Amino acid sequence: MGKFTCSVYGKCLYRVLLLVVFMWRVASQSIVEYLPGYPGKLPFKLETGYISVEDSELFYYFIESQGNPKEDPILLWLTGGPGCSSFHCLIYQIGPMEFDIENYAGGLPRLQPYEYAWTKTASIIFLDSPVGTGFSYSTTAEGWYTSDSKSASQAYQFLRKWMVAHPQYLALQLIIGGDSYSGMIVPVVTKYVVDGNKDGVNPHLNLKGYIVGSPRTDSVIDENSKIVFAYRMALISDELYEAAKKSCKENYVNVDPSNTKCTATLEIIERCVKDIYKNNILEPKCVFASPKMDPEVGHRSVLEKPAEFILSPPRIPDLWCRNFNYAMSYWWSNDIQVQKALNVRPGTVLDWKRCNKSLAYTKDVPSVVGDRDMVVPYVGTVNWITSLNLTVVNDWRSWLVDGQIAGYTKKYSEHGFRLTYTTIKGAGHPAQEYYRRECYEMFNRWIHYYPM
Repeated sequence: MGKFTCSVYGKCLYRVLLLVVFMWRVASQSIVEYLPGYPGKLPFKLETGYISVEDSELFYYFIESQGNPKEDPILLWLTGGPGCSSFHCLIYQIGPMEFDIENYAGGLPRLQPYEYAWTKTASIIFLDSPVGTGFSYSTTAEGWYTSDSKSASQAYQFLRKWMVAHPQYLALQLIIGGDSYSGMIVPVVTKYVVDGNKDGVNPHLNLKGYIVGSPRTDSVIDENSKIVFAYRMALISDELYEAAKKSCKENYVNVDPSNTKCTATLEIIERCVKDIYKNNILEPKCVFASPKMDPEVGHRSVLEKPAEFILSPPRIPDLWCRNFNYAMSYWWSNDIQVQKALNVRPGTVLDWKRCNKSLAYTKDVPSVVGDRDMVVPYVGTVNWITSLNLTVVNDWRSWLVDGQIAGYTKKYSEHGFRLTYTTIKGAGHPAQEYYRRECYEMFNRWIHYYPM
């Protein structure tokens, strides 16, 4: 903690600081019954808290199943990014509440119940991971530096400690889940659980499997698939695609600069798609001016540096874009009364961000889905699955919700393990944000062994 003045006052202050830290580490979980902006008492059990892992204080939201909490599985959810808060998934994707966006008229955003939440059929731990994400923070300067491997290790340690503190959930089936970039982390955490159980580490975790939505799987495969996806979606011409295939030999990653035909073709392709909203190619891309706009930069996306942009919802519905929805999470989560209700430790996170782009993060996991997603195209996911050389047990077919095609699915098996691949028709990145009802039906069928 640095140097302290050797005085009576200094010693007392040092003891007070130690006492506060000690109390925080002991009193690290709280039941939340009311939230600013939510009408009345919460109709579900919400617990928030911190778990100490090494020099990190990892913040979580836990929502107990609204179905049968004594039998429904428990899901550890890791949001992608890296650096995106788990609150994003809770409020925009799979949680039991959402912002009342349509009726917003200013001030603190209001919350309302959401019907098709995954918490209807499972208990979910939403973890702010890695450190520096959401309300998670480090107690040392060195602790802010993290990576794929450290993030996965800390998530596993968090899970074990959380289960020790909540033994009533140990017998439940455990699922590790996440989306987007967490497709790189979730399998590693799952492997930690498998190895820990094998080695007799306590507590034993009743692992069922893992689930990833619109996942990053293999960096090279995913990046190469973007060119194929752009062609299939008619974003580039036949001639341009064939020129890229021929000059780049179907490898569009880490291209040799001396291959001028390939680099020139890829530059043309980039110009064709640069103004496409890659999370969903059918939606408008958010482009509007910063109040301190550099004339040489021109219009910029909020995704690049959201703090530099005006985040006010448009008054004309035709001007809507998805980032206006995201603005509400900044206003709500940075509100002092909200943080008090969530039992966030004062002064630990001065500026909450939905996605922290300033993480000191190293991507060190080696390379080893909505169908309108160009961030992690379905093409790459399919190619990655194909590379595993699994046996097909149920071939490609449609699956239905309310008698309508919700997407397509295919099931594989190998050595007693099964992999189910499912698409959500028309969804963007990640799928569960665009078609929440369909993704809930998919999840509910999968965890309860119902046919897709």
